[in-house]
Amino acid sequence: MPYSVIELRATEGEHKPMSVGLKQDLATAEDHSKAVASATRTLQLEAQGLSALQEALAGDLSENFAAALGILRGCRGRVIVTGMGKSGHVGLKVSATLASTGTPAYFVHPSEASHGDLGMITPDDAILAFSWSGETVELENILSYSRRFAVPLVAITSNAESTLAKAAEVVLALPRSKEACPHGLAPTTSTMMQLALGDSIAIALLESKGFTALDFGVLHPGGQLGARLKFVDDLMHRDADLPLTSADTMMAEAIVIMTEKALGCLGVVDQDGQLQGIITDGDLRRHMGNGLLDRRAAEIMTPAPKTVTREIMASAALEIINASAITALFVVEDGRPVGIVHIHDLLRAGVA
Repeated sequence: MPYSVIELRATEGEHKPMSVGLKQDLATAEDHSKAVASATRTLQLEAQGLSALQEALAGDLSENFAAALGILRGCRGRVIVTGMGKSGHVGLKVSATLASTGTPAYFVHPSEASHGDLGMITPDDAILAFSWSGETVELENILSYSRRFAVPLVAITSNAESTLAKAAEVVLALPRSKEACPHGLAPTTSTMMQLALGDSIAIALLESKGFTALDFGVLHPGGQLGARLKFVDDLMHRDADLPLTSADTMMAEAIVIMTEKALGCLGVVDQDGQLQGIITDGDLRRHMGNGLLDRRAAEIMTPAPKTVTREIMASAALEIINASAITALFVVEDGRPVGIVHIHDLLRAGVA
């Protein structure tokens, strides 16, 4: 008998199809309860670590945190982030966050530093080193290099008396908290705290530099985030594509213009080109059967439509469209329409 995906049956000594195996391996209620309890315990322990860090920042750690920001903000080069093992993975993420929020940063792997990558570090840089124990052997050459060439060093460690701490200008001593690992071995709570402190540094630097959403957009042109940071001016229809007519235009002609532009609406302007109102598909339906074609655009339009300027963010325009239950916004300058942005334009661009 030929096999099919649905009819495939296991014979003795053969592996069972995935679907059959999954059915047999479904967790019991007790297994389910244990799994959820384990996950909850992990989150509770990591939350306790973050709470301890928050208390430290509000107390003894506050002065050193401010000093560290001063060093990192004042360096003329880049923030060189380093760390080994799990601390290195945290450092790599923090360096990316710093770079994307207005603080030039670069991750240097400690082992690679010992084989030539020390050349990436200049006296204009500052080093941000992660090590929970503060005794990471692989950091030794970076520490020596920083002392030899007077490169400022900020240490993030749980051991204020460690080799790393003694080599640093500023030590951000993390409070010791219980790891979520039941054996106390796998870095879990500790890496969460390191990451949280790294993020805190990045955001504090962002705010101190006055880094704006416009600056953010320059560094994030791609993906959905980049789309949200576009301006209405980047997406709007303009010039000959604008659906416009005068207030005195007869609706028989206005509907032709509205159909040709295919944006589901028509802007109505006065003799000076000022936007007076808008005619939408809904307006046409409401006036259908009342001699619509023989009436003037000014009689059918909805006056004082919602508008935006070309400098507004695309995401903000979408919020206005959604909140107002409309499909398009005219873009105006000094009351005159210079563009129109449709909800489909925003969605196609990835703004959401």
